[in-house]
Amino acid sequence: MQQKVLNNRYELDQKIGEGGMARVYRGRDLRLNRQVAIKVLHSHYAADTNFVNRFHHEAQAAANLHHPNIVDVYDVGVDRDVQYIVMEYIPGSDLKSRLLQQGPLSIDELLSVGAAVAEGLEAAHRMGMVHRDIKPQNIILGNDDQVKITDFGIAKSALSTAMTETGVTFGTADYISPEQARGQPATPRSDIYSLGVTLYEAATGKLPFTGDSSIAVAMQHVNDPPPAPHLLNPRIPSQVEALILKALHKDPEERPTSAREFARQLLSQRNASEQETIARPVPQRNPVRQPNNMPRIPSTAQASPRSTLPPPRSAVPLPNKSAVGPGIGSLLIGILLLGVILTGVYLFATGALDGLFGSLANTPNRPTPIIRPTVVGEATATIEGATAVAQVPMPSLLGLEASEARDTLASLGVFAQEAAPRASQVISPGTVLDQYPPPGQLVDATTVITFAVSLGPEAVEVPNVIGLRIINAKVTLEQLGFVVQVEEEVNANVSEGFVIRTEPTAGVRPPRGETITVVYSIGNKTTMPEVTNLPIDEARRRIAAAGLFISFEDNQGCDRLPADICAATVPGQVVSSVPRGGERVERGTGVTLGVRAP
Repeated sequence: MQQKVLNNRYELDQKIGEGGMARVYRGRDLRLNRQVAIKVLHSHYAADTNFVNRFHHEAQAAANLHHPNIVDVYDVGVDRDVQYIVMEYIPGSDLKSRLLQQGPLSIDELLSVGAAVAEGLEAAHRMGMVHRDIKPQNIILGNDDQVKITDFGIAKSALSTAMTETGVTFGTADYISPEQARGQPATPRSDIYSLGVTLYEAATGKLPFTGDSSIAVAMQHVNDPPPAPHLLNPRIPSQVEALILKALHKDPEERPTSAREFARQLLSQRNASEQETIARPVPQRNPVRQPNNMPRIPSTAQASPRSTLPPPRSAVPLPNKSAVGPGIGSLLIGILLLGVILTGVYLFATGALDGLFGSLANTPNRPTPIIRPTVVGEATATIEGATAVAQVPMPSLLGLEASEARDTLASLGVFAQEAAPRASQVISPGTVLDQYPPPGQLVDATTVITFAVSLGPEAVEVPNVIGLRIINAKVTLEQLGFVVQVEEEVNANVSEGFVIRTEPTAGVRPPRGETITVVYSIGNKTTMPEVTNLPIDEARRRIAAAGLFISFEDNQGCDRLPADICAATVPGQVVSSVPRGGERVERGTGVTLGVRAP
């Protein structure tokens, strides 16, 4: 980007993002002296008149949206061939980056973010706007807990008459609704579906559908049920899972009736969760049996979302008056006997009776008394006949090699169970990316510790995009998670704007996030060399080397030249050219040169 200031008002600073349509810069409005975000259309879109008209129309419609959960659009304009939108700048990061760096959101964060996005969508829907591309990349998490939807650039307003180009689908295949995948118009409930996919990913760290191509993924959205979220994250409460799956219903009529209704359901679940936490701060989990019949780790750190409540106690009949006297006496006797038993157990455990029973203790084959501590809150009691188990804080295994993690757990005397390894964009292969229980939680020899090791970035097969338009090829690759670098090449056999090759080639499986170089044809064109101020012989040589020819040399004396040019040049020196240096022209085009005459 050569221009640093657009229309003498918007100063471009640092690039903060890039997508298939545009590049986003942090900048400053010099007139109002405020920080802004400036979205600049890619040049291949800026050359498409129909697209630019739609871009301006929809940006102007989005500028009328004002809501705490929507990024404000301040201005839309053009400076020469640069098309741009000026928006509110939100310090922070998008939800996708947050998930890649820190993993799934907590349930409270999930519900809060989901409700905020739904409220923003409701405001847009009430104004006749459908976003059509809700995804984590378009949800900004501000540093001060703001949640804002951005990128209404492809949103469709009720006033829009622009039609989508045949063969081009707006929206991202990973988050596209079934009706959009079938080519039907997007509706407010399409946005709810895409938000459901986003919440699924935010809750589990995984997308509900993946495939080798965007078409394969889109067809899964149409035909396949999503895997239950709790299979990927057992900590997801069943009520939250039900809300996500309802938003992911194939039939739009079965989804929440509106974005506001969806927001209300999410907030209601969050409030219910907070009240339950206050009422029962340390709930117990029912042990879940693993395939090897080992009990799953009991957690004292958080409530199990799927634990079942005990049935209500049956009513206890009150004794009648005639039974009160004998009942109290029996109760007192029972309490006295219990006190004697507990005192004996305590003396036995502390060794106070060692002298009395010393001879018995030395008797061969006499079983040693065994004591197990029973933890209830902060108190510890002992019960005769159990095994003594020490509790220690769970160490952090994250980032350790698998062998180091096993050695660490072996030194604690706890049982380790290694879960299936998983792909990760940010955790190095062979190192621990997840563990349960979390660091700091108390564990003992009966606790089953599970951890999973990273496989490194997920490998994705590069699809064959040769012969596609560069726009469609770029979108296809970006939807698979690749970074796309575009290069142009002169090619007389491939039409302008179509892909010639990719590096790496189709069929290779690089990690998701790798850069794919896409080379496309600019046709049988060449670039006019800059020959102004060169001697005529050198200019002729360079023009011929570029595949052009000189059709006319116009010898111009000082009577036809401006005084400064005449003074700065010598006879035989080029003073002008048509076409100008740097222009792209068909190979074989004739060039007119202006030459300083003697």
